[in-house]
Amino acid sequence: MPERYNPSGESLEAFKERTEPTHIIDAYDDLLEDLFLIRNPRFKFVREYKAELAAFTEEYKRANPSFGEWFYFPWNGVLAHYLPEAEHLELRTARNRNIITAEEQQALYGLRVAYAGLSVGSHGLFTFAHLGGGQRIKIADPDTVSPSNLNRIRFDFLAVGRKKCDLAREYIYQLDPYAHVEAFADGVSAENMDAFLSDIDVLVEETDNLEMKIRLRLEARARGIPVIMATDNGDNIIFEADRFDLDKNASLFNGAIGDITIDEFKSFPPTELPKLATKIAGPGFIVPRMMSSLLEVGKTIYSWPQLVDAATLSGVAIAYALKQLALKRPLMSAKCEVNFDAILDPSYADGRADREAARKDFLGKIGLEL
Repeated sequence: MPERYNPSGESLEAFKERTEPTHIIDAYDDLLEDLFLIRNPRFKFVREYKAELAAFTEEYKRANPSFGEWFYFPWNGVLAHYLPEAEHLELRTARNRNIITAEEQQALYGLRVAYAGLSVGSHGLFTFAHLGGGQRIKIADPDTVSPSNLNRIRFDFLAVGRKKCDLAREYIYQLDPYAHVEAFADGVSAENMDAFLSDIDVLVEETDNLEMKIRLRLEARARGIPVIMATDNGDNIIFEADRFDLDKNASLFNGAIGDITIDEFKSFPPTELPKLATKIAGPGFIVPRMMSSLLEVGKTIYSWPQLVDAATLSGVAIAYALKQLALKRPLMSAKCEVNFDAILDPSYADGRADREAARKDFLGKIGLEL
């Protein structure tokens, strides 16, 4: 985590000498100007405000003699000057108003979220963080960034080989150094699951491991924690919410695979796993190119295809669901699709028969029927 300058322990110059930053970002007066304009919207269309800004700045600095907060980020050597926490949140969420009220913004900031899986999950994490949500978060992923990840996650080539948890944690802290990020860099396991799920309000589950998907839901259900999941599906997504906070007896995955236990899962032969994964995803929603691609994994393609537009859309859906939960607005417990083809392709309805035939053929090949 970043190191926060403590003025009672040393001078700022001593802090700089000790940390030896390679770069210093100090735009404090610019931050105060933004804060002034946010609090004085009448100057949106009247740009003559020099005297008023000077008075505001003088008064603010008099009331805040520490002049904000300094944070040193050891992973990149940057020392940056921030406004205090309340003003920092006010500043970076100002353009949310009035779609999100000040009271609602505090509710978003207070939502405690755990993210399991940081490929698609990172899109949900970053989108909700930019919305001003989730000051206290937990993240888990054992993987490093591979070159083939770069088609869908928002890191550049310099991230290759680095732990996804480290990259996500650094991004969040630079956006909000007042955040509390607990990282599980070896992923979620049976041994650390209690720590991962303790003291959270909602779980975002985006792991690739079928057993872990089931384990996490069994534990979340026992604790009354809602689970959010988005699955990329070509250019579209399949979204799911398990509202275990409303019903601790609800079936996993909204009943897609029955009330399965871990022992039952472990008894499945490997040949049954593709069928199980398809049931979980939602066989009635999978688009034709995705279906044909799944049959080619290990033959002509290395893994199932995933596109950045779908991953980004997943992040939007996750952030929306988290907002609904934080604000105690309705969010149905269901599996559904967000399908741009159905919305924007005028010929989509005409192709229904062909899609159904392709789906029937695909499901027959994996031994599954709708």
